[in-house]
Amino acid sequence: MQYLIQATKEKFTTPRQSVHPIEDHLQAAADWLLYAQSATPDDGIAHSYDIREKKWLASYPETTGYAIPTLYDYAKYYNLPQYAEAATRMAVWESEIQLADGGVRAGMIDAEIVAPTIFNTGQVLFGWAKAWLETGDERFKTSLIKGSDWLVAAQDKDGAWRRFSSPFTSSKLNSYNTRSAFGLVRAYQAIGKTEYLDAAIANVDWTLSRAQTNDWLPDNCLSENFDLTALTHTIAYSIRGILEVGVAAERSDFIEKAHKMAKHVALCQREDGALNAYYSPDWKTTVAWSCITGNSQMAINWFRLAQLTGDKELILHAKKANRFNMSIQNLSSDDLRIRGAIKGSHPIGGGYMTYRYPNWATKFFMDGLMLEQLFEKIENVG
Repeated sequence: MQYLIQATKEKFTTPRQSVHPIEDHLQAAADWLLYAQSATPDDGIAHSYDIREKKWLASYPETTGYAIPTLYDYAKYYNLPQYAEAATRMAVWESEIQLADGGVRAGMIDAEIVAPTIFNTGQVLFGWAKAWLETGDERFKTSLIKGSDWLVAAQDKDGAWRRFSSPFTSSKLNSYNTRSAFGLVRAYQAIGKTEYLDAAIANVDWTLSRAQTNDWLPDNCLSENFDLTALTHTIAYSIRGILEVGVAAERSDFIEKAHKMAKHVALCQREDGALNAYYSPDWKTTVAWSCITGNSQMAINWFRLAQLTGDKELILHAKKANRFNMSIQNLSSDDLRIRGAIKGSHPIGGGYMTYRYPNWATKFFMDGLMLEQLFEKIENVG
């Protein structure tokens, strides 16, 4: 019944906590990611902790893959090698479970269906690229090339990925696969194969060819209503992919489009710093609860765009989103399964990862805070 008490309290009150220095929030989040790794029988990170069922879900290859760079960065910034060691173990595990064709499986490691999928493969490229650059271990380079080659081979001539969609989502054609294109950019930067960058550019060109005049992208959600709404989580995925491919390819049109999309989202930000979770094609909100992962991802996008375009207004939006998420992170619980973690929705009974603390919410939370710190250092030097 504890989960119902928490859900009710969050629905009818504002149970926000004191915001501590960023370092405190980062340490608690990093410790939780390692605790979530230790909660599994392998070296992957548990998909999430479910407070209703009081159990950890199995390791999740997709998000373990992109948590790897976060932990390497945290280890480097704070001179804490144990987090890099944990990241390396995750990368080894990802190589061990990579499918023979080079792809990465859909779903959790205990899923009955074992099938490669575009998005998950794109996300694990981030981990292999970072692990290769950090360690020089050839197994990570081999996995990175196999995964990237598989993605390129699976791409249609127009730049779309129509095959190998996840069997666990109802959306089959995904604008947010620009995030997979971003994974290919990381592979290009690590390996130097220009075909990876070319494939990434082709995907963003195709994606933007379908954009509405108000910069809205179709097919940009996980749910069956993906033509009618989009989740901030997937909106932010698509923006980041468009932006980073644009940076790597020196395509100002990509950067400009990402900037416009991010400005639309900024206009929707609530006074408390959160974003409502779903938006319609006219950039209007359709629900009252917030997807916490989307808040962090948009903070990252706003900081990056402020750096690249000089739009300083976006800094305030990013900091507000970070502060909201910091205010709902539990730093005092004796329960290590939730202390330092970031939940899927606020209130926790909201429609995304309901009653769960998914590992990627904590990963993106850390990325947003570390980017804020880095941004402030650059600003102070300037």
